[in-house]
Amino acid sequence: MYEMDENMNFNKHPERITGTYANRMMHDPTDQAIIGPHIIDKTGHVRTFKDLAKHRLTATMKHLFLPDSLVYFLTMEGLLFEANVHNLKTKQVANLMNEFYQQTYDALLKKGIYIHFKGGYTGNGRVVVANNSYQNEDYIGKQKGGRLAEWDGSKWTILDSTAYIEVNGKPKDIYGNGIWAIGWDRKSVKMMFQSPESGGWKTYRLPKGTQAWEHAWNTEWMRIREAQTERFMVDAFGIFYEMPVMSYGGLPLTLKPVCNHLRVIPDYVSWRGFLVLASDQGDNAVGQPQSNFMFSHIDQLWSWGKPAGWGSVWQDEALKVGQVSDPYLMNGFDKKVVHFRTKPGKPVYFDIEVDLLGNNQWVNYKTVSTTITGYAFHVFPPGYSAKWVRIKTPQVAENATVHFVYE
Repeated sequence: MYEMDENMNFNKHPERITGTYANRMMHDPTDQAIIGPHIIDKTGHVRTFKDLAKHRLTATMKHLFLPDSLVYFLTMEGLLFEANVHNLKTKQVANLMNEFYQQTYDALLKKGIYIHFKGGYTGNGRVVVANNSYQNEDYIGKQKGGRLAEWDGSKWTILDSTAYIEVNGKPKDIYGNGIWAIGWDRKSVKMMFQSPESGGWKTYRLPKGTQAWEHAWNTEWMRIREAQTERFMVDAFGIFYEMPVMSYGGLPLTLKPVCNHLRVIPDYVSWRGFLVLASDQGDNAVGQPQSNFMFSHIDQLWSWGKPAGWGSVWQDEALKVGQVSDPYLMNGFDKKVVHFRTKPGKPVYFDIEVDLLGNNQWVNYKTVSTTITGYAFHVFPPGYSAKWVRIKTPQVAENATVHFVYE
C-alpha cells in the first residue's frame, strides 16, 4: 500500500501488508475506503482486518442486510466473508468452490479448472460474483469452468457457466439501478445486464479486440469503472468502451467503442481531473517490468488504436427452427462483415435482424443463404450501423457458425 503526497510522490505506507489484493471499495455510510485488508477513514487513519490479510482478496461488496456496519469480502479461492467495519471482526459465510462445483480443488485442477474468482457487486437485493476460470478445455469447447452467480442471502443461483471478469453497477433510482457483468467464452465477449425492470438477466455479446487475453490469468484485471462523474468505462479484451450508467425500461443504453489497446490495466480512476491508469506490464524484454501509473485524461483514449474486433454468436452449433442469437454489438465500428458456415449440402437460410435504437425492436435487414459448400458472407455497406444485430434461422442447421469481423 502506497500513498501520494501533494507533490505526487509515492511513499510506502507504514501499515502496508504484502499480499495479493485486487479489492477496493468506498464504504459510504462510514466515509471509509477499503483496499486490500485495510480500511482507511477520511483523516487517513489506517486499520487492518488482520484475519483477512492472509487471503487473496478480490472483491469487497455492500452487505445485503446490514450495510451500515458490515461488508462482504470475496477471495480468489471463492471464500466469502462478512466483516464489521467498526470492530473489524470477520466471519466466513460461504465456500463458493464447494457451492458451485461440489468438487475438491485437486479434482478440479485435474480437469483444467483453476478456481480464480474476480469481481463482485451487491445491488437489487443480490450479491453477484464472478469466477474467470478459462483454460484449454474451455477454448476447445469441452468444458465451462467459469461462473457468474447471484445470492439473495439464502440461496445461490448460477446465472452462466463461462468465465466472468467483473461486476459493477450504479445504485441510484434516478439511473435505473442497473448491474453489468463482463465475461467471455470462445465465441465472443459477453455482457450480462440486470435491473429491477429487466425481468431477469439479459445477455449481450461484444467483439474481442485481440485474442491476447484468451486465458484466465490474462483477463483478471479488466474493469467496469466510473472513470468520470456519471461516465462509466468498460475495458474488455483489448477494447475500451464508454458505457452509459442509465437504464430505461429495463434495457441498458448502448455501449460505444472508444479504442483498441494492448496495455494490461489493473484499474483506473478519476482523480483531480486526471484519468489515472494503473499498469501491470510484466515484459522483461524491455529491461524491467513496468508497474506504475499513467496520468492522462479520459478523452485521450480516443487517440489510441481505432476500435476493431471480431466474435461469433454461434460456433459449430446445432440450431433449431426459429432459434435466435444473442444481440451482438454493432454500434461504433466502421467496416463490417458477417460469415456464415454450416454443414455442406443443403443450403441454410439466416435472417439478419437489427435493433436500430437499442430498444429491443428488431427489423429484418437481409436474408442470407449458404451455398451447397456450407458457406456464405455478407459485407455491410461502409458506415452502415445499428445499435445491435442478431441472427435468426427459419430452419434446422447443423454445425452452424456465424462470425462477425469489424474494422
